[in-house]
Amino acid sequence: MRLLLPIALLALSCAAAEPVVVRCGQLFDPLSGAVAANVDIRVDGDSIVSVSPAGAAKPTVDLSTGFCLPGLIDVHDHLTSDPTHSGYSSLGISLPRKALTGAKNAQKTLLAGFTTVRNVGAEGYTDIALRDAINDGEILGPRMFVSGPPLGITGGHCDDNLLAPEYHYIAEGVADGPWAARAKVRQNVKYGVDVIKICASGGVLSKGDSPGAPQYSPEEMRAVVEEAHRLGRKVAAHAHGTQSIKEAILAGVDSVEHGSLIDDEGIRLAKEKGTFLVFDIYNDSYILSDGLKDGLLPEMMEKERQIGKLQRQNFRRAWAAGVRMAFGTDGGVYPHGDNWKQFPLMVEYGMTSADALRAATTEAAELLGFKGRLGRIAPAYLADLIAVESDPLKDTGALEHVRFVMKGGKVYRNDWAAAPAR
Repeated sequence: MRLLLPIALLALSCAAAEPVVVRCGQLFDPLSGAVAANVDIRVDGDSIVSVSPAGAAKPTVDLSTGFCLPGLIDVHDHLTSDPTHSGYSSLGISLPRKALTGAKNAQKTLLAGFTTVRNVGAEGYTDIALRDAINDGEILGPRMFVSGPPLGITGGHCDDNLLAPEYHYIAEGVADGPWAARAKVRQNVKYGVDVIKICASGGVLSKGDSPGAPQYSPEEMRAVVEEAHRLGRKVAAHAHGTQSIKEAILAGVDSVEHGSLIDDEGIRLAKEKGTFLVFDIYNDSYILSDGLKDGLLPEMMEKERQIGKLQRQNFRRAWAAGVRMAFGTDGGVYPHGDNWKQFPLMVEYGMTSADALRAATTEAAELLGFKGRLGRIAPAYLADLIAVESDPLKDTGALEHVRFVMKGGKVYRNDWAAAPAR
């Protein structure tokens, strides 16, 4: 991906304009799986007005040599984190620095074609500040749905066990017991979150816990889900472990993140309840190649070696069984902007290219609660549109080279416009 563009230059391309017509050489509809040729998309404000065969008039934006598709959605991201801030080095990163890191990563993510992300876990409500700054037009980035601090048990994956006992550190999302957990939900909603994130099991990139070990109890998870749903928020549950996955589904969570050790019963429950699974199957490759260099502890590396391959195998089994899946990558564990690298692995482990794109468009939009507004290029949908040079249905590697990005009717990237005439 090319270097980030100066904010001033990008701002010029994002200025308010009259209704525009974008002409696409090919257009993919994830709902039907169909590809239409020579299509004009009329955009007024932030929404799509019409999609029709290309007309005789000259379009406002000419992508007639490009392959167009809806803006991509990553439902498991951490924009305020970088992989180089891993292990003990993370202790030296202040909240203001995290927010600034988020601004950098938000721009990279948007220009890579991901026009919407769900940010599931950030300290100090830095993701809320980032979302609001993007919404106010102060910085560039994707549309964000944010969780604030994730909820979990004392000493669990959502706590921080890197500091010595004399520091008496407890992460701000720690809540033990059903009523304490309810209070944390209320606190996060008070400060503006869109979704609640909980840690149902241990994790890989944390010290002193096992990914398969249950953490939040069924009673605590039921309290969180009930309170969150009462307040109009969905719940995403970090859960690697077999037991915790099933307990989270039975508690009523809206999505299970990671799902590494899911068994046949867990798959059956997810299908029965309509629970989305979000498998982050790319980052295993990055962790095993670069994790030690980035500062991950040896025990974290060992946990990844034990769990990564199993997660990919269980992704295949769950998909074959018909479980609903949304695209989520755990961005921040690997460098932001490389989100596309998960698509080829999703195809390798059982999906078609159209399935994988659907997971990152219509399925992800439904998980977010934005069915009918995000995930398609159709009338009344938000005008989130990207374009690549070649057909990603034939090779998802085409998504490495996003050449055009529109979010909410504003153009943030158009390499075709910048290319010299031939």
